[in-house]
Amino acid sequence: MSQPSRRQNPMPSLSKFALLLVAGAALQSCASTRPFIWVDDVPPSREDPGEYRVSPRDVISVRVWNQESMSLENTRVREDGRISLPFLKDVKVVGLRPNEITDKLQQALTSLIVDPIVTVTLEEPAPLVISVVGEVTTTGSYTMAWPAGVLQAIAAAGGLTSYADRDGIYVLRRISLSVPPTRIRFRYQDLITGNSAAAGFLLQSGDVVVIE
Repeated sequence: MSQPSRRQNPMPSLSKFALLLVAGAALQSCASTRPFIWVDDVPPSREDPGEYRVSPRDVISVRVWNQESMSLENTRVREDGRISLPFLKDVKVVGLRPNEITDKLQQALTSLIVDPIVTVTLEEPAPLVISVVGEVTTTGSYTMAWPAGVLQAIAAAGGLTSYADRDGIYVLRRISLSVPPTRIRFRYQDLITGNSAAAGFLLQSGDVVVIE
């Protein structure tokens, strides 16, 4: 007498599928609960957030009054953050505002001329290079004109997908190579309604905009 055929139990495959769903949900939960700060809690700068600081590849002019040989027109800031000036050689300017560069150069030139009068002008800001990843139409690296905020970066990437978490928008900003990037969180509604902290937040080259 033949043995009755044994039916396959579908439960193991269903269990595996359920485990995968749980694992996926756990990963998503971990992504959303990683340490972050809301943009509203970012310590306000003591300076005007729109006040420009010189970056590599900016083009600036340095004019020393009545000293043509010491002046420099339309020079590009090198990747090392310096410019080469007549008589002063290499001067670090990156991270400084134009008026701070003016003060620095006036002080340096006092050993060469009496009461130097220096004017520093930003002729052409370097474009911002921002990465946008996650639930946007086209992820990638984008070159944008300064100033630019999170909404402009999202627009450059083609906008949010239908799966995007509109409360799960982050900017990853690396302050130092010795510490992990800071995760700054935004709500899409705050961005589009002009919330001062969110809409006024300016991106920097190297920022990564993440849409969960």
